[in-house]
Amino acid sequence: MYYVMAVSALYFVILLFSFRNIRDIFRRANYSKYNTLSGSELVPSVSLLVPAYNEELTIAENVRCLMTLNYPTYEVIVINDGSSDDTLQVLIEEYGLTLLPNPELRGNIHTHKMRGIYYNPQYPQLYVIDKENGGKADSLNAGINLSRYPLISSIDADSLLEKDALIRMARMYMENPEETVAIGGDVRIANGCVIENGEVKDVSLPRRMWPMFQSIEYLKAFLGGRIGWSHLNGLIIVSGAFGMFRKDYVIAVGGYRGGYPGEDMNIIIKLHRYMLENKIKYRVSFCPEAVCWTQAPDSYNILSNQRKRWGRGNLKNMIENRNMLFNPKYKVMGLLTMPYNVIFEALNPYFRITGLLALLGYVMLDMTNWQVLVVFGLVNFLSGYLLSVGALILEEMAFRRYTKLSDLVKMLLFSALKFVGYHQLGVLWRVQGHIQYMQNNNSWGTMTRQSWKDKNEAA
Repeated sequence: MYYVMAVSALYFVILLFSFRNIRDIFRRANYSKYNTLSGSELVPSVSLLVPAYNEELTIAENVRCLMTLNYPTYEVIVINDGSSDDTLQVLIEEYGLTLLPNPELRGNIHTHKMRGIYYNPQYPQLYVIDKENGGKADSLNAGINLSRYPLISSIDADSLLEKDALIRMARMYMENPEETVAIGGDVRIANGCVIENGEVKDVSLPRRMWPMFQSIEYLKAFLGGRIGWSHLNGLIIVSGAFGMFRKDYVIAVGGYRGGYPGEDMNIIIKLHRYMLENKIKYRVSFCPEAVCWTQAPDSYNILSNQRKRWGRGNLKNMIENRNMLFNPKYKVMGLLTMPYNVIFEALNPYFRITGLLALLGYVMLDMTNWQVLVVFGLVNFLSGYLLSVGALILEEMAFRRYTKLSDLVKMLLFSALKFVGYHQLGVLWRVQGHIQYMQNNNSWGTMTRQSWKDKNEAA
């Protein structure tokens, strides 16, 4: 009971910080300067890194989207990570690519062997690296080695950026370029949206149950959580689907860590550690108005594999960086973020399971009555529901991307329904992920893609 009270109180404090910053976010979102900045020479150049493994159904639409962003100077580097499907061939045919002789590699981060780099002068900003399979972190490091520009942005191959997303991120970076080392973007679920020519034309909620639950989950995590953590400079993760980094600091910490899932959390922890140990003033920020739309798992098996992988990555990162816990040297990260992540994220399933068993035991042994259990359950449900509703209010105050009344009603309904089964499955998946970690299981799991052109499914 004390645990539930403590975690609920912390969630509400973080949500309050999000509300505290929503006015500034609203102003940034509505007073967008991308029309002027998109042609400015002052905007820093960016290298977009797109790791791709078996993405033949989505890669063409993804690259088409990235090639038409409102941004003055950038390059798109697609890294084909030893795909067994036609990912590379789709890109070669779509853009008429040929092997680039004697390509210039500017970085020296160790990666798996490159088979070749493809290029077409008619598309001077597009490069495609073909390499042996080494995982997402290895692919990002290969992209860093080829990249030309001081900022890098990691983007998943199953994701689409809004046209002004990158310029909105750059604007935040330009407000404090000396201190900003990383910026995370907002990730939304694209299932249910209408996609045309690499752009979200009509925003709508998913039609299927599993992506719908994830839509609510993402809103709560990004708007209700990361805005607040960013205010405290305590962000522990920048989503691998969309983030921007200063390349010099990413190289300084040795690039992305390969060999296990959780590379997006690992790079942020390494950046925090490096900056604090070297006493360099810095910020890791979150830009909620820079939006990336991604395909969410739409089946139980794929979703469970994803969440087990997240659980493994979280636990491994916490164990490997345990010396940061309660260490004043690491300031907010050591005294708040890391303890919070261990106690209220990594250990959360075990408190919940043992707590539930204890409450049931009290009733069975006549140490309390069932009414107390019901009241406790209702209070627990209400606090969680209010957190989800708070995230929806933030969405309505600042962005209003879901304009249909039916969508708002559906979000309120699923915010309640996720406590009946889905929430409990999340606990189970995290425990299974921890078991897989103990078994040294570093597999990525299967993710089945759907074409953006399939109006009945992906759209």
